[in-house]
Amino acid sequence: MSKANLPNRLPAEFAAQQAVWFSWPHNEETWTGGSLEPARRAVVQMIRAIAASGQRVEINVNTSERPAVEALVAGELAAGVVRLHGIPTNDAWCRDHGATFVHRADGSLAGIDWTYNAWGGKYPPYDADAQAARRMCEALDLPVIDGRITLEGGGLDTNGAGLLLTTASCVLNPNRNPGLTRGKAETLFAELLGTPRVLWLEGDLQGDDTDGHVDNLARFVDSRTVFAVSDPDPAAPHYHALQENLRLLRAARTLDGRALQVVELPMPARTEHNGTVLPASYANFLIANRVVLMPAYGGPQDETAQALLARAFPHRTVVPVDCRHVVIGLGAVHCLTQHVPASHT
Repeated sequence: MSKANLPNRLPAEFAAQQAVWFSWPHNEETWTGGSLEPARRAVVQMIRAIAASGQRVEINVNTSERPAVEALVAGELAAGVVRLHGIPTNDAWCRDHGATFVHRADGSLAGIDWTYNAWGGKYPPYDADAQAARRMCEALDLPVIDGRITLEGGGLDTNGAGLLLTTASCVLNPNRNPGLTRGKAETLFAELLGTPRVLWLEGDLQGDDTDGHVDNLARFVDSRTVFAVSDPDPAAPHYHALQENLRLLRAARTLDGRALQVVELPMPARTEHNGTVLPASYANFLIANRVVLMPAYGGPQDETAQALLARAFPHRTVVPVDCRHVVIGLGAVHCLTQHVPASHT
């Protein structure tokens, strides 16, 4: 196969990065009951933690929000480690409306622009979010690849060595891709992401409105080790799906035939807002170059999750981010961010 015909490759999140991208929170319908300002404070903490580690931060900002954001990150802007972009968005979930950045055969970067319809048309309007991925690529002067299906970045995770985690409940859902089969999706992922093997995991957490994004369920922390959420309560609606995920992951093999090392992540204490269960998950962490940002929910399980992540990333600092208000918007740390891999050219 000539180099020109090689597939793209989606790097693992734990590989070298050049930046992390955010879309500034502004939608009061997402963060109700006064939760918007606390959610913004959590985002500022995340931005500063990444910037302080020396990694660049890119932020999409609606015009009306720009002066306030400039004031909040004035020092980081002056240091050149934070850049603001006048890319409007309907909401802040950059993992999902942002581009998925891949390496091309020559090691250069390109961005995949999946069709975006706000998790199956659940939250109109989403016209600005649907344009964000392309505009992010333009801001970095990167080529844009048409993703050809409706998908969000939170529905994908890879070990960087040909293995992809995703869920049929998201990718094959008729509210996104009517008629799409596993076989067709796998062929597309092999071409666009360089992942010839797909592990289809099960279901979604109670309260999850994404139809089962894998970044709430299971995440690779190295090429063979995967952290997977488990719940000890057999009465929990997601109990059996999470148990099935553990079984599937323990039976899986890497492309060179080795078993995965599966580490169980605890569930946070039940998190509710106005009587509604929220999809709180420790799997929604972000891996950056020198830090790991971990969603925290104020319970004793926070310490357990932090210790597990610290062991997995001995050369990174694990930073807990209080997400008790963030998750009112039905997402957490990973959902709010999109990493940009380092170029290999």
